[in-house]
Amino acid sequence: NSSDLSPSSFILASIPGLEAAHFWMAILLCSVYILAVTSNCAVLFIVKMEPSLHAPMYFFLCMLAAIDLALSTSTVPRILSFYWFNAREISFSTCLVQMFLIHTLSAIESTVLLAMAVDRYVAICHPLRHAAILTNAATAKIGLVAMARGVIFFLPLPLLLLPLPFCSSRVLSHSFCLHQDVMNLACANTTPSVVYGLTAILLVMGLDAILICLSYIPILKAVLQLALWKERLKVFSTCIAHICVVLAFYVPLIGLSVVHRFGKDLAPLVHIIMGNVYILVPAVLNPIIYGVRTKQIRRRIL
Repeated sequence: NSSDLSPSSFILASIPGLEAAHFWMAILLCSVYILAVTSNCAVLFIVKMEPSLHAPMYFFLCMLAAIDLALSTSTVPRILSFYWFNAREISFSTCLVQMFLIHTLSAIESTVLLAMAVDRYVAICHPLRHAAILTNAATAKIGLVAMARGVIFFLPLPLLLLPLPFCSSRVLSHSFCLHQDVMNLACANTTPSVVYGLTAILLVMGLDAILICLSYIPILKAVLQLALWKERLKVFSTCIAHICVVLAFYVPLIGLSVVHRFGKDLAPLVHIIMGNVYILVPAVLNPIIYGVRTKQIRRRIL
C-alpha cells in the first residue's frame, strides 16, 4: 500500500502471484551471483599471476571483471534481501546512489569495450606499432578516462531527479533503481531529465557502439587481404571473444531499453527478467568467454 510509505522511499517490484516462489527465485539468483563473483575474481587473480597475460588486452579484461563485480554487487544483495526478507522498501537516497552506480558503471564498461576494439584494430592492422601505442601507461590512462567519462556524463542524472516531487504511486518496475524507472514516477515536468538521459546514452553507449562497428571494418579488410583461409581464421579468431563480450553487453542493454520504451503493457515478469539479465548476464558470460578462448586462462583455471 503506497499510502503507508514515507515520502522518501520507493517500493521494489515483485511478480504478482509468485510471492511464494521468491525464496527459490532468490536461490537461483544467488547461485548466478556467486558464479559471477567467483569467475571474475578468478580472472583478476589469473591475470595477476600469469606474466604472459600482462598485456593491454588482458588489463582491459581485468577492468571488465572489476566493473562487473561492482555492478552486480551494487544490485544483487539488495534484490536478495527483498526476496528473502521481504525488504521491498528502498530509501530515496539509496535508490539514487544505486541508480548512479548502475548507469556510471555501464558507461565505463562501454568505454572499456571500445578500448578493447581499438586494441584489436592496432594489433591486426598495425602490429609493428602495437607495443609502442598501447603501453601499460597508456592502458592505465584509458582506464582513468573511462571512469571520468562515466562519472561526468551520468552524475547529473540523480541530481536532476533530486528536486522533483513524486506521486503517491512509488512502485518501481524492477528490483533495483534505474533512471527511466524512477523518472516515470515523478509528478512534475521531467523533460530536462528525459533529454539529458537520452543525450548521455547516445553520446556514450550509442557512440561507443558505432565506433566499435567502424573499427571492425578495417579489421575485416586486413583479414580478407591474407592469402590463406587458415591465416584469416587464425587472425580473426583473436577478435571472436571481444565480439561475444560486446554482444553480451549491448543486447541486454538494448532489450531493456526497448522494454522501457514500448513495454508498458507487458507483464511485470518481463521487466524483472530483463533487468536481471542486464545486470548479471555480462558479469557471468565475460569471464567464461575469455576463459574458453584464452589458453593461459583455461590452463590456470584447470
